[in-house]
Amino acid sequence: MATGVRRRLGVEERRQQLIGVALELFSQRSPDEVSIDEIASAAGISRPLVYHYFPGKLSLYEAALKRASEDLAARFVEPQEGPLGARLLRVMRRFFDFVDDHGPGFSALMRGGPAVPADGVRSRDAASRTNALVDAVRQAAYVQILAHLQVQKPSARLELVIRSWISLVESTALIWLDGRRIPRRELEAQLVRDFAALTAVSAAYDDEMGALLRRMLGDEPADGPFGDLVARLVTLAS
Repeated sequence: MATGVRRRLGVEERRQQLIGVALELFSQRSPDEVSIDEIASAAGISRPLVYHYFPGKLSLYEAALKRASEDLAARFVEPQEGPLGARLLRVMRRFFDFVDDHGPGFSALMRGGPAVPADGVRSRDAASRTNALVDAVRQAAYVQILAHLQVQKPSARLELVIRSWISLVESTALIWLDGRRIPRRELEAQLVRDFAALTAVSAAYDDEMGALLRRMLGDEPADGPFGDLVARLVTLAS
């Protein structure tokens, strides 16, 4: 009877496997609570072999964070077709898919990584690298929003609106993870409407932002997230 032979993984294949295993564990619990022994066991290899591919838990954690940040940044990529409100709603749904699936890891990423790695004190350089990954996600989101607005040279007011909204999305996701007290779909729609609201406040005091808002709302259906917001505000004001 023929017996199966386990194929020996190459160096890069093994590294990618370990990153995937670590990311899965970090997604389930805080990275501070995950040990090298657990990662080794989940990967089916020995603890010393983990150290053969990564100097320590922190380096493996950073590699997992890099993969997670690239995945998160890709969630903001959306075809520039159809009403803007519907596009942003699809982006928010993909974003919260990630948040929902990687809660502890997302929290650690947004808060700057684990406080004290199992293999030593967290260095200032490590914190800087983690912050750089977070900033890269934010910048990717910012660039995507500008593309959807068809703006190449944003004004200071528009940049403030977009970056403020990205910060709001992050902080809202972190608060939501602590109990999930608001249904996801409601929260996703609320954040899309928040973008329109932030733009409207700025537009009320700036002609350039006013023109942008009119263009944003020009092809929005009445039952879309932006159209629904406008209708409710009109009702409240009447």
